[in-house]
Amino acid sequence: MLDDRTTAATWPAAYPQGYAVVDVETTGLARDDRIVSAAVYRLDAQGNVEDHWYTLVNPERDPGPVWIHGLTSDVLEGAPLFPEIAEEFSARLEGRVLVAHNAMFDWQMIAREYARAEGAAPVRQRLCTIALSKELSLPLPNHKLESLAAHFGVVQQRAHNALDDARVLAEAFRPSLHAAAERNVRLPLLECRPLTEWAPAPERPRIGYQASYRGNTWRPSRKRPPCPYPNPGRYESDKPLKQGMRVAFSGDTSIDRELLEDRATEAGLHVASSVSRLTSLLVTNDPDSATGKTLKAKSYGTPVVDEAAFTQLLRDVAPADE
Repeated sequence: MLDDRTTAATWPAAYPQGYAVVDVETTGLARDDRIVSAAVYRLDAQGNVEDHWYTLVNPERDPGPVWIHGLTSDVLEGAPLFPEIAEEFSARLEGRVLVAHNAMFDWQMIAREYARAEGAAPVRQRLCTIALSKELSLPLPNHKLESLAAHFGVVQQRAHNALDDARVLAEAFRPSLHAAAERNVRLPLLECRPLTEWAPAPERPRIGYQASYRGNTWRPSRKRPPCPYPNPGRYESDKPLKQGMRVAFSGDTSIDRELLEDRATEAGLHVASSVSRLTSLLVTNDPDSATGKTLKAKSYGTPVVDEAAFTQLLRDVAPADE
């Protein structure tokens, strides 16, 4: 049922007709890591649960941080391979907006699995609940799922279990969606682009064999030209950006990431794929996340700004030193 304050008659006509709330657990955070479990809660247009689905996935490699997701090699050895569950997964996603907490990560992991299987996920748009909570100005201490859940009184039972995390997110997404509908907030929907440039590496051993894992190699869709300006050093909060500064990005963004990087390149900035001591600035909407880039930025003392501040800074980039 709809909230009393938000009726079908007042529901924004432009909102999607259905959602797939997704959570995947993985062997790690890198581009060659694999999915070990996946869960989908299908919701109708107003966020009501229609059904849910969960599966383990044999990653064909070491399961990674067992202490986080709890899935050992023994448990995963008999699980289906991703190509064996791809059709069912697609049926759960078809015609719906993919919803996840840090949606870019879940989408990229899913898209890469489909690319390895020589297919594509039937998803056209995604919605990040971190971005939505910011649009709603929710008074959260940070952007962790547990904080969003606590705000709406949703009880977590098994953190980092894909099925329970998807349930928690579905229960927290519904009131968020109704709050957005009540205020006619534009949902932060982003395009999901299939990955088509996956280059398979030699055959890898299945779980249970002792061998080194090199994984598949990921090639970016296009190579950016080198920045013609020298690096002037770190960004200082009371000064403008300067051409040649090395800028890295982490996490989901409301503007398509590739477009944001294009704008930075056009302004004369060096778009870096990683964070080092030479990085001038890290752009992230979730500075409290434990990604490799944010952790390195903290250890190096690299300045951090969010996407909104960065787009403002892009309007007035100082010329490089002659």
